Amino acid sequence: MEKVNLKDCTLSFLDETFGLKEVLENRTLTQWLSYNHTASDFEKQYLLTLQHKLLLNIRDWNEQELLSNFIVPMFTLVNFTTDYFNDFAERNIQVTIGDYLLSGNPDGIIATGRREPKVPYFTFQEYKPQTDPTGEPQGQCVAAMLVGQSLNGTSKPVYGCYVIGKEWNFVVLEGNEYCISKAFLVDDEEIFDVYAILQGLKHILLALFN
Repeated sequence: MEKVNLKDCTLSFLDETFGLKEVLENRTLTQWLSYNHTASDFEKQYLLTLQHKLLLNIRDWNEQELLSNFIVPMFTLVNFTTDYFNDFAERNIQVTIGDYLLSGNPDGIIATGRREPKVPYFTFQEYKPQTDPTGEPQGQCVAAMLVGQSLNGTSKPVYGCYVIGKEWNFVVLEGNEYCISKAFLVDDEEIFDVYAILQGLKHILLALFN
């Protein structure tokens, strides 16, 4: 059996090895991206404060600085800690598919479980700085989603996102097909779209348990 680290995965490897296929349109992704959330005055001010800090630093932040100064505060505002699921960082997930053991520590996952992740429904893979990103973030993201799909053992879609500097791309994996959104730029008004999409994700996941 060959062990493959999620960080080494590319879309080409996943397509050829596991029969995945990229599609340009997906209803689940379209519905997710169209979720409507009207930000409160507090949320707007909070997001604008984050954006101001981003604009001053995005060309110079390393991966950890991008994570701690922008991405974590954004997720904290959404608040994915509920009675049904929680958000986790750098927790190991792994699964055997065919002759391959896929294993790694995604930068973030949302999964059932309070103290440790059990069933992943969302993977947030690779906080990449604006300059000199290493690896293929989209491949790493889909690979983590494939592990999540195998672990949850249902036909429900798995959701994901990857970030390169100011660009956020959202991903849905259903069956063997995955669809990647356009890049949303958080240095302009699309920061409110990104926040609404994250709120939509929380709404979607809560609906699974109610």
